[in-house]
Amino acid sequence: MKIEGITDVFFDLDHTLWDFDKNSELTFDKIFKMNAIQIELHEFLLHYRDINFQYWKLYRDAKIDKEVLRFGRLRDTFVASNFHVEDDMIRKLSTDYITYLTDTNYLFENTIEILDYLSLNYNLHILSNGFEEVQSKKLMKSNIYHYFKTITNGEDIGIKKPHPEIFHHAVKKAKTEMSRSIMIGDGYEADIEGAINVGMDVIYFDTNNMNIKTNVKQISGLIEIKKYL
Repeated sequence: MKIEGITDVFFDLDHTLWDFDKNSELTFDKIFKMNAIQIELHEFLLHYRDINFQYWKLYRDAKIDKEVLRFGRLRDTFVASNFHVEDDMIRKLSTDYITYLTDTNYLFENTIEILDYLSLNYNLHILSNGFEEVQSKKLMKSNIYHYFKTITNGEDIGIKKPHPEIFHHAVKKAKTEMSRSIMIGDGYEADIEGAINVGMDVIYFDTNNMNIKTNVKQISGLIEIKKYL
């Protein structure tokens, strides 16, 4: 069933359009080889994904800054993997990770097709909690920057999803209204509940097959957006 009255579509970036897990895995493989870190990559990533999620939650809630996030998530993952790495090397790895993360820019399947499709009838925007200097590179290097009228990153204004202020800021920046806007993202708390709480319509992209029981519109692939828009 098509949604009526929408003029502006807000996308999360990581895990929604930009395939963060795949790009991150390739980056870790690269920087571990560069720095002669002989850890089993699969073992590292098993621990990293959950630890990274927990650190991002702390960062999102303004309980830590980005330097603590970048160092702590690696340190804790090495500890969980029972693999010793000196603090100075962890700091170097955390810097290398950000430096090389945008060398690979895999997008989710049908990203370009759905952006082409939507851009004919809607204003498209990015609303992300990511770091400003990295998110812009992801958009430009993956050749999707030109689709978006506005880009709002949590770091820009010091407020992150799901806090209402960032949604109000993004909608004002887009020169639109909540009632004419829809948020599409993979983070149920940050993207979906955050948007619902300020009166935006939503589409939940269940990228990790979480199968959350909810009454909101859900998709398991980007092409399914065509059912609604």
